[in-house]
Amino acid sequence: LVSSLFLGVGKTTLIQKVTQALKSSGIPVDGFYTEEVREGGRRTGFDVVTLSGKRGPLSRVSSDSSTSRREYRVGQYVVDLVSFEQLVLPMLRNVNHGSDAEKKICVIDEIGKMELFSQAFIQAVRQTLTGSETVVLGTIPIPKGKPLDLVEEIRSRKDVKVFNVS
Repeated sequence: LVSSLFLGVGKTTLIQKVTQALKSSGIPVDGFYTEEVREGGRRTGFDVVTLSGKRGPLSRVSSDSSTSRREYRVGQYVVDLVSFEQLVLPMLRNVNHGSDAEKKICVIDEIGKMELFSQAFIQAVRQTLTGSETVVLGTIPIPKGKPLDLVEEIRSRKDVKVFNVS
């Protein structure tokens, strides 16, 4: 797993370059990464992009400071849980229940605050990590403040190697 304290140091770029190298070597890779969405030079949110080329919103800046009952927020961003789950969960289920016996690599960028609003995602990540035929290449945040339970659980696994990017 790749970890960093700061946004914009290149975790996703590193994941994308490794993914391209794996694909060009003929190694089966599936998964997703998150990408900044910018308008007029300003970050307005994040999209989820699957390695099969599907894209959808993960979060967007909200101009409204009030929160509705079913709204998930991280700072100024409102998380689109429905969009995230529709893109990511089928891909993770496919990785977890694939019929071929060859080793697969699953890219999960990122396992962070926004993504962890989804209980189904948490379950799917745990399943993927315990799958003996799946290697996970992912990104996690270094905790600032309250640690994220799943992130700490993953970080403390004996079968996980964390590389800090600065």
